[in-house]
Formats: sequence, C-alpha cells, structure tokens
Amino acid sequence: MAAADWQAIRGLLFDKDGTLIDFEASWQALFERFALEVAGGDAGHAARLLEQAGYDEAAGRFRAGSVIAAGTTVDLVELWQPDLDREARKAAVGHMDAQIVQTASSTAVAVCDLAPVLGGLAATGRFRLGVATNDAALSAERCLAQLGVRDMFDAVIGWDSVERAKPAPDMVHAFCQRCGLEPAEVAVIGDNMHDLEMAEAAGAGLRIGVLSGNSAHDDLAPLAHAVIEDISHLPRLAETQAAALPKEG
Repeated sequence: MAAADWQAIRGLLFDKDGTLIDFEASWQALFERFALEVAGGDAGHAARLLEQAGYDEAAGRFRAGSVIAAGTTVDLVELWQPDLDREARKAAVGHMDAQIVQTASSTAVAVCDLAPVLGGLAATGRFRLGVATNDAALSAERCLAQLGVRDMFDAVIGWDSVERAKPAPDMVHAFCQRCGLEPAEVAVIGDNMHDLEMAEAAGAGLRIGVLSGNSAHDDLAPLAHAVIEDISHLPRLAETQAAALPKEG
C-alpha cells in the first residue's frame, strides 16, 4: 500500500459484524433459534439449515463470505424458505429484523475496546466516521448505542438504507453523500470480501481487511491494501503510513 494514499483519506467507513462487534458472540445463539423456528423444532433439520447458511460446526463459526456472515436477512429467508410468496417472504424478513433489533439492544459484544480507538480517530479532526452493514440500520444503531459509541459515527447505513446491499457500491456512495466526501477520500474497513468488493466497486481510496471476523489473511489479501488484526491497529497503521510520507521543504 502506498503511504501517500493516506494523505487523501477523510472518511473511515467500518463494517459492523466482525469488524466492530464479535459476530459469533453477538449473534450465533439468535441464528440458531431462527434455524430451529424454520425447521419446525427439528434439531437435525435446523443443523442442516445452519450448515447451508455457512456454519462450520467443527470450527464453531460461520464461514467467510457465507450468507449469515456477509448477507442480509432477505438473503437468508430466500435461502431457507425459497418457496415463500412475496408477502410471506416480506413477513419472514420483518420477523427476523425485529428479533435482531431486540437482540442488538442486549447482546452486542465488541471486538476490542472501541471507545478509545474510535474516539482517538475522531479527535484528530481529520476523519468522518461511518458504519456500512448488511444488517438493518436500526439494529446497527442499537448495537452501537449499547456499546456506547453511536455518537462517534456521522452515518450508520444498513441494507435497508440503500437500493443495493454489499457488495454493490451504494453504501459507500451514501456515506459520501451524507458527509460531503468523494469515494477516493474514503477508507473501507471490513472482515469479509463483500466489504472490500463494495469498496472497489465504489472507487474507495483504501481497502483495509481485519482478522477479527470470519476471514483469514489469505482470504482478504488479494483485494486489501492492508490487513490488520483488528481495528485497534488502525490508528497505528495510519500513523506509520503518514510518517513514511516525504517531508516538504
């Protein structure tokens, strides 16, 4: 990654699940409950539904890029209940979203101590901060509020805030519109290829992968300008790159 790239960055757009919050700790129990509901209480069928949606039982986590790890509730309903008509599908999505919003108010677990990291970035006066998630916007708002960091973000954008969810570029464009930025001035930080593909499609200035979610280094490296352990390493990355810039005069 070229150090000079950081000179132009004025916005930091974070994915939520796996980037700001621990995905399995926050959501696994809820998705197990969803699967059991769809399976009509049949535990074996529920286990197969979870596997279909990306759950790796041996690893105890969801696979990178899977429907649950990177998709929307619309994607999940279409996967698990493909024969539903339009109204029934809409109702099923609404049910899931409502349960996620309720759960988000009580079970979100951060990947690290978010407040000093985000507060430090905001305190520089250089960056606008945003969240782009394939979760619904209200659920994201509730998660961030529970963790005490909602006020640090200038924009929270969910799948229901835009026409197209990740990996389409819409969320980056929405963030830019709200914050008066150009895509080239935005760094996108995420744990899945959907995040980096969204950034590439939008023409974002930087694509930064994190290993705090579902993906390994080798999953992210082909499309990322940098891969870090988690967002607590982001301030140091920015400082290091800035320090490498040629001095003027």
